[in-house]
Amino acid sequence: MWQKKYHLMEKDFNRFMSQLKETNATLDFYTDFNKIRRNVQNIEISLNMLNFLLGKDDLYSAVKALWNRDPKVFNVLDILIATRREGKKKFIDVDGEIKLIKTLFSSVDGIMKFFNETGLAVFFKNKDVHDLVDYVFGVEAGLDTHARKNRSGDATESLLHRILQTNGIPHGTEVYSTEYDELRDVLGTDKKRFDFVIKTQSKTFLIEVNFYNEGGSKLNEVARAYRELSAAIKNVDGFEFVWITDGKGWNSAKSKLEEAYNEIPRVYNFTTLPEFIAEIKNIYKRDTNIL
Repeated sequence: MWQKKYHLMEKDFNRFMSQLKETNATLDFYTDFNKIRRNVQNIEISLNMLNFLLGKDDLYSAVKALWNRDPKVFNVLDILIATRREGKKKFIDVDGEIKLIKTLFSSVDGIMKFFNETGLAVFFKNKDVHDLVDYVFGVEAGLDTHARKNRSGDATESLLHRILQTNGIPHGTEVYSTEYDELRDVLGTDKKRFDFVIKTQSKTFLIEVNFYNEGGSKLNEVARAYRELSAAIKNVDGFEFVWITDGKGWNSAKSKLEEAYNEIPRVYNFTTLPEFIAEIKNIYKRDTNIL
């Protein structure tokens, strides 16, 4: 019977640091057009009805006529100033009282106050735009930039998923440690979620992936936590922990990363990741030949 050996590439921390990438942003990272489209479609009918107000010199009479027809139309007005109703945005009134913006949409006078004091009245009268649906699509695109920070983690996982998929490597995603009885003795009953799992006949690789554009104290804790996790998993036959991390943020926590790099057998960035991919492919070949 063949004895399976796994040869790790020679480690070079300085080389590893020099390879850290500036960004993990793929082209689809910057704007989530599917989300924007959904948000606009949800209020498209109301926006089309509000188009009636564009170019009206007597805006008050036009607002009153539309209010009498369907007052709910005005519930979407806040998006015209790039705020969301569910955000419960507030403003300070001339009397010093703090109020929710949405309270203005309960009367014609309140709506006119909103139009006049935000500047929308002039915007509408001058007909600076010809279609509010198109205008709000642009507003949504602008608001979506605030979601980029939250997408960073998803972008890194998506990138690794595509790499594994392109290389024909079967893998599970968001797999919990409790699915493996062997891990309970070392990890306890707490659920530890692994971003990816690659299972071969001879070994199961438990993978965490992240990317840090910015530094901070959090990175010290991340490095420490993965050192402890790797040390625990190392004691379980048939399992290996793999940490794939990248990003210039690690320059601020270099010493802690170096400690983890030296203690965790398998630490990769996206430059060295092909080494791991090649090894996995070789393992699959060996397993197949044995069968």
